[in-house]
Amino acid sequence: MTILVTGAAGFIGYHVCRALAARGDDVLGIDDLNPYYDPKLKRDRLADLGDAIRFAECDFADETALAAAVADAEVDRVIHLGAQAGVRYSLQNPRAYVRANLAGHLNLLEFARERAVRHLVYASSSSVYGGNTKLPFRVEDRVDHPVSLYAATKKADELMSETYSHLFRIPQTGLRFFTVYGPWGRPDMALWLFTSAILEDRPIAVFNHGKMQRDFTYIDDIVAGVIAALDHPPMDDGSPKAGGSVSPHALYNIGNNRPEELGKLIDLIEAACGKPALRDFQPMQPGDVPATYADISAIAEDLGYAPTTPIEVGVPKFVDWYRAYKGV
Repeated sequence: MTILVTGAAGFIGYHVCRALAARGDDVLGIDDLNPYYDPKLKRDRLADLGDAIRFAECDFADETALAAAVADAEVDRVIHLGAQAGVRYSLQNPRAYVRANLAGHLNLLEFARERAVRHLVYASSSSVYGGNTKLPFRVEDRVDHPVSLYAATKKADELMSETYSHLFRIPQTGLRFFTVYGPWGRPDMALWLFTSAILEDRPIAVFNHGKMQRDFTYIDDIVAGVIAALDHPPMDDGSPKAGGSVSPHALYNIGNNRPEELGKLIDLIEAACGKPALRDFQPMQPGDVPATYADISAIAEDLGYAPTTPIEVGVPKFVDWYRAYKGV
């Protein structure tokens, strides 16, 4: 049987596909290779995967295209990582989020219903916690006040999934990712932006005057959590799951359980690059939040999730990869 992975050419999708293939799973990856950031990076990820997976270029927000891409595959499990990402971009192009994150998520739910898949694991986001000030963020916390459209679409995805698990008993697990970083990462994320700017002697924008904390989570830890979730679908036994559902639908935070100051991240990048940053302190950006911090007790108890990579280890690994990839 086949595992369908959406967003297979994306940062997390690439790493998940590689890990699944390495353990012998049959993987069908789909991705539309859209130009939100340079598609060359996405094609380079696919080239690195080579023949380890089957790949079909497909926009899963187009139900006809999705049906054609998976027509000949006997899919029994789905890892739905594809989405329109980015908090700030959602202020510029909101319709892209409605199409990919709402219509696209619905298409995957319908696919799961029609094919009677054994488990649908999907990407949510720490952004759903919005302006919550109580730290750490717990999956039981109310998440009714998003501060960006991106966050609102991810919360809507969780609600749609809850409905489908209730009506059609589809086992689902939603994962609220916390600031994922590492080799092959996204060029719109802070670690890439800061590294490229420092190496090119350009100033870096430090928002909220540096008074920011993030629960930075290394990609290998994220992949371990995704696969652990995939291998343990929630039971349809009427018992409350993480997140509160009594349907076969669980919600987990997947983070490092260790918020770090933005200034410390920059210090580590400077050390790895061997040169100082030109810090341009700026006010908070619309849609952003000052701190994120994942309570991972639920996923640790249920799935044995235990992140192992602090930023002191992960940041130099990213910088080494970046310099090799860019030849600088």
